[in-house]
Amino acid sequence: MTKGPGVGTTEESPGGRAAAGTTGPDDARAAPAGRRRGAVVAALMLGMALAALDGTVVSTAVPQIVGDLGGFAVFSWLFSGYLLAATVTLPVYGKLSDTFGRKPVLVAGIVLFLIGSLLCAAAWSMTSLIAFRVVQGLGGGALQGTVQTIAADLYPLEERPRIQARLSTVWATAAVAGPAIGGLLAAYADWRWIFLINLPVGAVALWLVVRHLVEPARAAPAVRPRIDWAGALLVFATGTLLLTALVQGGVAWPWLSAPSLALFGGSAVLIAVTVAVERRAAEPVIPGWVWRRRTIAAVNLALGALGLLMVAPTVFLPTYAQSVLGLGPIAAGFVLSIMTLSWPVSAALSSRVYTRIGFRRTAMIGISLAGLILAAFPLLPYPAEPWQPALIMLLLGGALGLFQLPLIVGVQSTVGWSERGTTTASVLFCRQVGQTMGAALFGALANAVIASRLGGGDLDSVSHALAGAGSAPAEHLRHAVATAVDRVYMGAAAAACLALLALILVAPRRFPVIADKPDA
Repeated sequence: MTKGPGVGTTEESPGGRAAAGTTGPDDARAAPAGRRRGAVVAALMLGMALAALDGTVVSTAVPQIVGDLGGFAVFSWLFSGYLLAATVTLPVYGKLSDTFGRKPVLVAGIVLFLIGSLLCAAAWSMTSLIAFRVVQGLGGGALQGTVQTIAADLYPLEERPRIQARLSTVWATAAVAGPAIGGLLAAYADWRWIFLINLPVGAVALWLVVRHLVEPARAAPAVRPRIDWAGALLVFATGTLLLTALVQGGVAWPWLSAPSLALFGGSAVLIAVTVAVERRAAEPVIPGWVWRRRTIAAVNLALGALGLLMVAPTVFLPTYAQSVLGLGPIAAGFVLSIMTLSWPVSAALSSRVYTRIGFRRTAMIGISLAGLILAAFPLLPYPAEPWQPALIMLLLGGALGLFQLPLIVGVQSTVGWSERGTTTASVLFCRQVGQTMGAALFGALANAVIASRLGGGDLDSVSHALAGAGSAPAEHLRHAVATAVDRVYMGAAAAACLALLALILVAPRRFPVIADKPDA
């Protein structure tokens, strides 16, 4: 890989640790000691909680929101609008954090998220609420990427699993607590409090960041940094068109309809224009080295495949638990949340593995186990006992913790400070795009299985029919749903194989780690 001035690099040793090296001003890090670093970590966890709780809290209040504001036909954009804004801005925020520093980007992201939350609470119609959710998403994109980048800045390589495990715990807690918090607020207060509750949490995070996050002093650049506004706008437009096509295709309109073809065609044109503009830009938003460096390219592909396979448990398992196993919403959520218990534990312990055998091999073991576990889901008996898919999810969380964290820690360790924001944003962007593609592909697969077995219909209509049907006449419907979910899990196992192939064929045998020394 290409080294920045004054930055020493070393190949990942057989023990997985970087040998001592030198660091220069470009790779200096803001690693405040003692209480200051602890305060910054608390701020990062609060900021991550804002982004993590957002979707899970809002989802349980949809009936109350629709009942108050109307707009049932477009309520899905409450989630799609936020997802689009957060995803397409990730590369922009990553580049800005490398150019102007993490602190101003994180502060701007928190402020924007809080403004969006306040506006959402004051929404007077579904249209206005969707628009304000997009504002929230613009702030959420800054939170996701910048929090992960600062976490890598704060800790040396051997200590990064500790902070990453804490952040993983935030996501796990949000997955379990979010629906309960949203349901309680919607039932006993008002759905607007779902957004207002963000204000005190975000205010504390903002105060901690402003007061305690001290970034390293860096030498003034010889040339004044220029913002690639053209590239940023093109990335935003391209991502918006492509993700809209994937999110709405097969839902709002058929896949081969004029809207889908127009969106995919427009996306292809904008991709070509974006590549041409970025090649000529002095400071491109998405630099070419993101894909020219084998390590970063391999991690981008692998985490894109992770986003793809995660659709199976997060989207389809709750439907399986309710429609096939007959569980209520809370019990179905528990079956899924089991995965969030083993994931952070496995992630925290992964450092003991990759310090011995390396990042790549550890991730290969994790994704291989995940592929086998996903492929085992269709082997469950019909009808399964609830503990059986719960056990599958427990094992899957352990395998994926062993896969994802070594890749994130590893790829962040292959670049210096001035490239870490862009690198982190690129892998998170690929994971988000993979998840969006997975929802579209596996949704189409599930609907095709349902239609072939029942002679028509789709997964949503069958699930609604099962909710009000007796057990005897609905048995063939349950069997169709079980078969559809089995096929989705096989598709997720295939996605795990794609991730494994990316690591085998693209990733170098050892990650070229840059040795750095924190100030703590």
